Amino acid sequence: MTRVDEEDDVVGRTRERLGLSPGRGAAPGEREDGALPAPRGGLDGLRQAVTRFSSREEMHAVAEQAESAREGGRPCALLGDRHRVLVAGTLRSVTLRPRAGTPALEAEVFDGSGALSVIWLGRREIAGVEAGRRIKVEGLVSVVDHHAVMYNPRYELLPTAAPARS
Repeated sequence: MTRVDEEDDVVGRTRERLGLSPGRGAAPGEREDGALPAPRGGLDGLRQAVTRFSSREEMHAVAEQAESAREGGRPCALLGDRHRVLVAGTLRSVTLRPRAGTPALEAEVFDGSGALSVIWLGRREIAGVEAGRRIKVEGLVSVVDHHAVMYNPRYELLPTAAPARS
């Protein structure tokens, strides 16, 4: 299986996990032409709102996967135990959690296919490492309780997109 096939498979599993159609067609409750059906009552309105929210989440996840692939990152959904990899994504959270009396800075990197926990031991803070920032991390992945973790990785802070000017 090539890397492109693996990434297409990850996108398909992401769509499936979000309860969306496997293809690039309309989401549940939407017409193929993109128009929303006419509201019929309370539950239909709620269903439409949930569908639109799911579609936004899905669009964000797919865009994040594309950006990660463009930066040379491996999808988090494909990470295995004891492999050296490069992952690119957005920091969703950054937390200081002492471990056995030693400071440890923990961050979660989201790449659209999944998340990777990154832990810098002995660090209280790292300039520029903050939630919402794009980052590339490289290191050895460990799988702990079915979740990928990387300790003391090399990292590169990526530029954030400039706001659009009107």
